[in-house]
Amino acid sequence: MTDFLTGLVSTDGFVLGTLVPFLFVLLVVVFIHELGHYLVGRWCGIGAKVFSVGFGPEILGFTDRRGTRWRLSAIPLGGYVKFVGDMNVASAPDPEADAALTPAERDVAFHRKSVARRAATVFAGPAANFLLAVVLFATIFAVFGRGVADPVVSEVRAGGVAEEAGLRPGDVFVSVDGRPVAQFSDIQRYVAVRAGQPIELVMRRGDALVDFTLVPERLEIEDRFGNKIEQGVIGVVNNRDSGGHRVQKYGIVESVGMAVAETWYIVERTGGYIGGVITGRENADQIGGPIRVAQVSGQVATLGFVALLNLAAILSVSIGLLNLLPVPVLDGGHLLFYLFEALRGRPMSEQAQEVGYRIGMMLILGLMVFATWNDITMLFDRS
Repeated sequence: MTDFLTGLVSTDGFVLGTLVPFLFVLLVVVFIHELGHYLVGRWCGIGAKVFSVGFGPEILGFTDRRGTRWRLSAIPLGGYVKFVGDMNVASAPDPEADAALTPAERDVAFHRKSVARRAATVFAGPAANFLLAVVLFATIFAVFGRGVADPVVSEVRAGGVAEEAGLRPGDVFVSVDGRPVAQFSDIQRYVAVRAGQPIELVMRRGDALVDFTLVPERLEIEDRFGNKIEQGVIGVVNNRDSGGHRVQKYGIVESVGMAVAETWYIVERTGGYIGGVITGRENADQIGGPIRVAQVSGQVATLGFVALLNLAAILSVSIGLLNLLPVPVLDGGHLLFYLFEALRGRPMSEQAQEVGYRIGMMLILGLMVFATWNDITMLFDRS
């Protein structure tokens, strides 16, 4: 019994080691997403009935002077803002409820606002996620610094494509496909998503520049926690002895610029992965759900608070991008409906919207089941 309790509440146990980091990361990201909806909705003159972090029964909450109920709910896997006039948390209109609205409520009802105001309110959620990521990355770069390494080859792995192409230890990356390489991570990131695609390298060898063409191979990489991921590699290593490893801090302006670039990189890589899954170029086993997020949160928490902030930024971008998918029920689906409304000059029929919401709900539920299955499979593979 003592061993069980120790494993539950110790710093590397379930509660403090996994659950607390998971809730910290997820609830911060969800709160900022919903806060984006809420604040822009207020700016657009839309009233809010409920602001909830989590779903299901309310654990605690309060009602502010504007009549909005702020809630912390029992299931911490998302959240929502229910605006005046909404039938449900998906912001679907309810004709019967609309008829029952008071004149004051009709003035602030979501569905009675212009397409532009509704679209701005919906887009504000994902936008807030991207903004949160920029703020977190900029804070990390300015306050804590960023680990960097010179773009030098310390070691060439035997049998790798780099050895076959003729790269040698001491070679310095100058550019890849015409893009300048400033740090070793630049080449790692570029190669990781281009398995099977020819790339052009310019290397500095002594005083000369040498051109190489090679094709990254796809390999399964295992991180320090035993998590496995497939990515492109060329078989070169940068080590601490000759790689110029250091922690570099940046000014505020430079940190913000780097944070924007880092956020965009995650958008590109996530979007590229989703596109690869759709076209069959990528395996879908990397799609994870709450179990994997919880596990990764616990693992990253062992590396320190900065690593957890970095994970929160990455997850914030991913959630923002996911919500922009053109699937009814998600923010992107609402924006798609508003685009049709703007082009047609009138909303889509209630029947068409209802069908769209049902299809969207089935797609989301299917994705959740698939992601959870991947999570469970991963746990069994590691056991």
